[in-house]
Amino acid sequence: MIKLPSKKTILMHFDERDPVMAAVIREKGAFKLSRNRNYFLVLCKAIIGQQISIKAAESITQRVQSLFENKLPTPEKMVAIPSKLLRQSGLSGQKVKYLKDLAASFLDGSIRTQRFPYQNNEEVIETLTAVYGIGIWTAEMFLIFSLGRINVLPMGDLGLKAGIKKIYNMRCLPSSKKMRALRKKWHPMETVATWYAWRIQDDEIIAY
Repeated sequence: MIKLPSKKTILMHFDERDPVMAAVIREKGAFKLSRNRNYFLVLCKAIIGQQISIKAAESITQRVQSLFENKLPTPEKMVAIPSKLLRQSGLSGQKVKYLKDLAASFLDGSIRTQRFPYQNNEEVIETLTAVYGIGIWTAEMFLIFSLGRINVLPMGDLGLKAGIKKIYNMRCLPSSKKMRALRKKWHPMETVATWYAWRIQDDEIIAY
């Protein structure tokens, strides 16, 4: 089981490496990363949330989950459910295919979840992105919200970039060069900084 760093440990790190982020951490309170060990569900939610707003993703996810017993889709049930029902829940045809392919990958052993806790971030990303419809961002959300990795910086996440822009009073979204510089400052607590960058815009706890 992964133990999250204490607030004291976090503040010691950011006080030394990034006082601006340290101030945000003090303002927003304790770091609380909600982990969901239902790997299939987390990946389904991440696929549903691709390229749409958080509110839209939450609404569609609720409708999709309502199609399944106890609101918990499983690979077996996802393969069996008619695509038409998923489309009626608000999913695009492309995302329906992504979810079906994800379920098939769980069933045929392409994704072996028992290996994930022993793999590094790059290995997990490589495994997941081999599945049709799962890109690096989706794999990074999985690393954060299922595996609880604290050293993940989703470089392409617009919410993270918007949070950084606000925290550091930038005129525009940070460049890749700026993101890499921040990653160097924040390491090995990139997830922690990401979480606070999300929180600076929305006080609701981010979860999948």
